Amino acid sequence: MTTTRSALTDEDIRTLMRGATPDERAAAARKLCITMDRTPLSDEERALAADILRVVAADAAEMVRKSIADELRASALVPRDVALRLARDVESISLPLLSFSPAFTDDDLAEIVRLGGPVRQVAIARRPALSAVVTDSLAEHGGQRAVAAACANPGATFSEHGLQRVVDRFDNSEPVLTAMAYRRALPLAVTERLVALVGGQVREHLLRDGALSPQAALELAVGGAERTTVDLVEEAGRTADVRGFVAHLRAGKRLTPSLLLRALAHGHMTFFEWAVAELAQVPHHRTWLMIHDAGPLGLRAIYERAGLPARLFPAFRAAVDTFHALEFDGGPRDRERFQEAMLQRFLTQPQPASRDDVDYLLSRMGSTGTSAWMAGAA
Repeated sequence: MTTTRSALTDEDIRTLMRGATPDERAAAARKLCITMDRTPLSDEERALAADILRVVAADAAEMVRKSIADELRASALVPRDVALRLARDVESISLPLLSFSPAFTDDDLAEIVRLGGPVRQVAIARRPALSAVVTDSLAEHGGQRAVAAACANPGATFSEHGLQRVVDRFDNSEPVLTAMAYRRALPLAVTERLVALVGGQVREHLLRDGALSPQAALELAVGGAERTTVDLVEEAGRTADVRGFVAHLRAGKRLTPSLLLRALAHGHMTFFEWAVAELAQVPHHRTWLMIHDAGPLGLRAIYERAGLPARLFPAFRAAVDTFHALEFDGGPRDRERFQEAMLQRFLTQPQPASRDDVDYLLSRMGSTGTSAWMAGAA
């Protein structure tokens, strides 16, 4: 091992093999690892280095074994059998390698996730890159901390099956669901499940920036099962102090675009007016004029000032236009008629939705009064 021997004396190697104290052997092992990692090695020298590392990895002293983990944590020089041996060692030795070492195969990491316990799972979940093989194992066997770490890891690749399994297991875990919701890209089916499970800013992020089409976003906002918004929408129609109500909702960060859209779809125009006025910090009478009596640009101007998401504006526009076109008679189907008319207006805008999206949206709404319109549209 010419190159290594140029930096290590014979005394270094004798100390490494038969040093009297762990401190001496650890110092020699650290010097060896640094030399190996910084010096180009031939195939023969690399094989000899691997044999020496096997000797070091078998040393009875923890500090000697730790020298490999500390100095070669991200090095390709560590043989796979040495890495696997040290992965079963105490955490001070195993965790640096599990966090970075390229010596492990995906199957190795998946097996360690299954058997290695929560601390080792977290170390693996935070590796710079994870394949779907590993994240599938985390989805099935990982604890909450590890799964949340993997979901928050931009270098982790998830299969749709893995993401669905995470939602199955952690549907009540805010850290996991939040980390998943803010991933760069999610399958539509996963996004739709998350929208029904999360609330507040996380839900608004999914509606605004997720993979949902405008039609799906509208459907979820109007007809989706939402744990907190349903009660708020009904309260919006009953409260006598609408101004105070919307101020209270805004203070609690609950005056969200989806709440406004759902309330508007239920015909609660007064609540919508005061909510937009609160968000835009514009007096109610001026907001009313811009929504109802300022031409086609009034609603858009106050909508933008309120900071509402641009991608949902067509749905709000359709709802306001429908409100102006319909007369509420207090009958039992006022709400249903309004929603049906609003959806019809939305879906027949100059840039129409696809037939598949229309079918999907109407089926989710459970609409019974649109069959004639659908037949005519066909």
